[in-house]
Amino acid sequence: MSDRNEPARPRVGVVGLGAMGLGMARSLRAAGYDVGVHDLRPETAADFAREGGTAFGTCGELAAAVDVLVGVVVNAAQVEAVLFGAEGAAGRLRPGSVFVMCSTVDPGWSAALEVRLAERGVLYLDAPISGGAARAAAGELTMMTSGSTEAYALADPVLEAMSSTVYRLGERAGLGSKVKIVNQLLAGVHIAAATEAMALGIKAGVPAEALYEVITHSAGNSWMFENRMAHVLDGDYTPLSAVDIFVKDLGLVLDSARPERFPLPLAATAHQMFLQASASGLGAEDDSAVIKIFPGVDLPKPVEA
Repeated sequence: MSDRNEPARPRVGVVGLGAMGLGMARSLRAAGYDVGVHDLRPETAADFAREGGTAFGTCGELAAAVDVLVGVVVNAAQVEAVLFGAEGAAGRLRPGSVFVMCSTVDPGWSAALEVRLAERGVLYLDAPISGGAARAAAGELTMMTSGSTEAYALADPVLEAMSSTVYRLGERAGLGSKVKIVNQLLAGVHIAAATEAMALGIKAGVPAEALYEVITHSAGNSWMFENRMAHVLDGDYTPLSAVDIFVKDLGLVLDSARPERFPLPLAATAHQMFLQASASGLGAEDDSAVIKIFPGVDLPKPVEA
């Protein structure tokens, strides 16, 4: 890692090198940052180190070496493990450093985490992300952020390197996560609707390629239809975002609305579709695999190499 005396160029660490985290770490490297990483799969961190980064054996070791630590893990439980588990980061982050939390979590939990870290002198940004793996690798994510002015002062250049748009939604944690919850409601419903529409068309005898071409040039199109139904056309359900991610995220959507006594009929139906897919053994497949729950549909097969 580089010399400490570079205030305009904070030392950055990324925990979690999945489809999103690896792309984010690479985009930071491309922007000239000295990037340290940790992942539960040591070989993944080692591969990144061969590209020019630095691999650390534990979250704590990484945290002690950086000014800004970016967490890109699946859920709140994994964030807890990163920060407060054995050899976790919270005890090694220096006072005044920033933890940037990019997971989709309960907004109340995120707000409480800000308080817990502040007790240790650590700043916090609630910073869920959207855009997918390709945009993560290109440094073109959308970030929905909230937190203190002090946290932004240190982390802003890091956020800018990872994203095309950084939304500042308020001075307290939780607001970023609230907006992400709304985004995930739409994303999950759009995927569910896209698979239902594509399945109906195929079942009715419309060639899948023709259906995709027409819909993507018509008023019924959505970003999710265009993106996810391309996976269906290829017969490729390699997970970029898995079915079980939306089991979790739509569950959070429904949980967040319950105290408000706010009805979410479309989100609830979409959640049941993802649950059905997961219960059918499709939880680890790409979220477009929800289309497989519809009976009697002759889906496109994988293209032979």
